[in-house]
Amino acid sequence: MGFLKEFKEFAVKGNVIDLAVAVIIGGAFGKIVASFVKDIVMPPIGVLLGGVEFTDLALVLKENSVGPAGEELGPVLLTYGIFIQNVVDFLIIAIVIFLAVKGINSLKKKEEVKPTPPPAPPKSEVLLEEIRDLLKKDKL
Repeated sequence: MGFLKEFKEFAVKGNVIDLAVAVIIGGAFGKIVASFVKDIVMPPIGVLLGGVEFTDLALVLKENSVGPAGEELGPVLLTYGIFIQNVVDFLIIAIVIFLAVKGINSLKKKEEVKPTPPPAPPKSEVLLEEIRDLLKKDKL
């Protein structure tokens, strides 16, 4: 029973729940970015480059061949177009995360910068200052 209790304490901690929510939102955000890159960013770039479909870009390492049992084997491809698309996905996600972290950090800095009034001096110090001022006044 101790294991279940420990697991329950671990699972309901705020950090674990926050992490789970972040992973779920991150997965959904990744799908949105992938669709954005594939369906909105890459087609215009392909048109500008002469009608290139990036997912079709590949280098043929080995042509079609026949296997030992007589079955036809497809070509061996180095699909660098998909890699380029994934790099663009990564760059967009990295930029968005950078901007989000930068925004959060600037909000934290604004909270930290709020000036706090200096603490009032002790009564003994105030009295000594008054005595000093009176002594100066008497000498003049």
